[in-house]
Formats: sequence, C-alpha cells, structure tokens
Amino acid sequence: MELTQLLALVRRWWWLALLPVLIVGVYSAVTYQAPVTSYSMVLRYTAGQPEAASAAPVFDPNYYRWVTSEYIVGGLKDWIRTGEFANAVSAELAAQNVEFPAGEVAASIEAVDNARSILNVFLTHTDPARLNALGPAVTKVLQTKNVDVFPQLGGQPAVVTPLDQPSVGPKPVALRSQLDVLLRLALGLGVGLALALAAYYFDPVLREKSEVERLGLNVIVEIPKNIKRKT
Repeated sequence: MELTQLLALVRRWWWLALLPVLIVGVYSAVTYQAPVTSYSMVLRYTAGQPEAASAAPVFDPNYYRWVTSEYIVGGLKDWIRTGEFANAVSAELAAQNVEFPAGEVAASIEAVDNARSILNVFLTHTDPARLNALGPAVTKVLQTKNVDVFPQLGGQPAVVTPLDQPSVGPKPVALRSQLDVLLRLALGLGVGLALALAAYYFDPVLREKSEVERLGLNVIVEIPKNIKRKT
C-alpha cells in the first residue's frame, strides 16, 4: 500500500479504527479495580538431626551432619506443601484464639524452596496483622510437630532454627497489573486498524481519481466537492 493510499485510509476510516479503542476504554474505566495491596514475609530456617547419646562415630561426623541437614530441609519443604501442615498451623493459631482456616493458611504459603541446608518459606497476605500471626505459627509447627514427619529420627524431633527475624513488607504491584489497561487499548487499536483495512478493501464506492484510473478508465473531468452555484 502506497503512502497516499494509507493517508486516504486514515482520513476516511479513522473513526472505525478508534471505535474499538473507545469501547475498550469505556469498559476498562467502568470495570477498573485498583490492585489489592499484598504483603509478604520470608522465613528462613536451617535444620539438623538432634544429638544422640551414642558411641563415637567411625566416620567423619561433620560430613554426615551436613548431608542429614540437607535431607531434613528437603523433607520439611515437602511437608509444608501438604494439607496436614496447613491443618497443624491452623490448629496452632486456634490455640492462640486466632481464627485462621487451613485453606487460608495454604493460600498464604506462596512458595517454598530450599538451597542445600537452608529452607525458605514465602508467605503472602492482604492483611499484615494476619501475616504477623501466621509467621510465628509456621515456625512453631516446624519446630514442634516435625517428629511425626521423620520417623527415621527415632521419635526425636529435628532441630529447626530460624536464621533471621521475619518482617512484613508490601509486595510490589505486578507489571501486568500496571500495564493491563494499556495492553487492552493497544489490542483495541490493533482490532480497529484491522477493521479499517477491511472497510477500505471492501468499500464499493469509488471516491478518488486514482481509484477510477486503476480500473483502466480515463477520467475526463473532476467535479469539486464544494462548488458554488451561481444564482
């Protein structure tokens, strides 16, 4: 398409190109909801096997302590993802007169990860007060309820140690939420341009001299649009 044709298309069908943008803009303005502010907390732990009263080991004890720590941390990560862990945290909070259903606990555990002997638990919630209550409960359950998870330890709980004091902070707004309206408008503009191109292509009316000449017809004379009639 030549530049003159493109300019003619824009001049003739600009309203059709902007119509979807207008519709999307009105719809977005009516249905817009500001992003909900969420808060996050990161809990970090290390874990190990309790010291057992036994004879002196034959092999290097430090090596096996590190290996055991990695296995325990991996097991804790898998346990946190279960419904039983959410139930245990909910029960712990209920004992503190804090109503926190297990489903809400599970939804607040955004992610769990481990790097060798370090366990990372990522919590999120829209209420910072509830998040402050949830963090210590998660820590207490990890420290006091893991005996049922590791029968290999002979009925002794694994030693779970927090590495830092957790703090609550606001989560940054997701980039998609920030650009959602702009992306909708851009999509509407794309649809509008497609409609304008289709309208230009299927328009049966000959409006320009060049359009007539492309049909192989000779134009003898052009009548101006705004011609003044003599009275």
